[in-house]
Amino acid sequence: MSTIVAGVDGSTSAVHAVAWAAAEAAPRREKLRLVAAYLVPEHGYPSFLTTVRELREGLRAQGEDRLREAREAAEKAAPGVDVETVLVEADPTVTMLAESRTARVVVLGSRGLGGFSGLLVGSTAVALAAHGSCPVVVVRGRGAEGVPPTEGPVVVGVDGSPASVVAIEFAFAEAAARDVPLVAVRTWNDAMLEATVRMYPLSVNPDDIDAEERALLEAQIDAVRDDYPDVPVEPVLARGRPARTLLEQAERAQLIVVGSRGRGGFRGLLLGSTSRALVTHATCPVAVVRPPETGENR
Repeated sequence: MSTIVAGVDGSTSAVHAVAWAAAEAAPRREKLRLVAAYLVPEHGYPSFLTTVRELREGLRAQGEDRLREAREAAEKAAPGVDVETVLVEADPTVTMLAESRTARVVVLGSRGLGGFSGLLVGSTAVALAAHGSCPVVVVRGRGAEGVPPTEGPVVVGVDGSPASVVAIEFAFAEAAARDVPLVAVRTWNDAMLEATVRMYPLSVNPDDIDAEERALLEAQIDAVRDDYPDVPVEPVLARGRPARTLLEQAERAQLIVVGSRGRGGFRGLLLGSTSRALVTHATCPVAVVRPPETGENR
């Protein structure tokens, strides 16, 4: 039995993530593993008010309450789902990286509290995206703390990199499971083209670039399409920045899928402005998929 792992920290965002994960796990008959992690601070609190033991007991009790709330949210979202809860005193980043080694997917809320505070804007998110051993889904909604959408297509960013190859495979599987279309998006930046045309007006034909890029997009789709003949595919080729294009597509999507490392339009996706734009502004869940570990990706 495969497992979906969801991070629990007591935030509204994490509760939405748990409910989303439960809805994913139930129809696949997967186990939902709810994980809460906490660290006992060594400094920063008045020792005359509490002891380390009392603080540890309080944090553990708080974690148990949060897991209880998360279980209730999971069972409400997907009655009958197989739920397992885990509470550990450990670093959240180390904990979730370890969980990713045996999970099919790790699911996180877009805003954290407690052990997962700052998860999507700091080192923990980068570590999970860059070194996690399974896809990571950041659950977002249409507004601040909003419930994630359950209608619309699955959108995948395509750029020809090894990461986007596995992203396409993951996106096809998700679209098939949801019985929705797949929108495959490829972008190319026309800013450099405009400068080149000004300098060498007869050397570049934008229509030729469009045709070449569209052929590359279709080729990557075709490499997987036969495995999912019932999934309708809408290829989208756009000129511009990938973050803006994907954010626009998010307005109608229920899930966006991107590779962890890209080239061309999606270069540096998880380490620069594109990834931060997606996880902080996308109006639907964002799945980040890494290729299998190789010497190149270590």
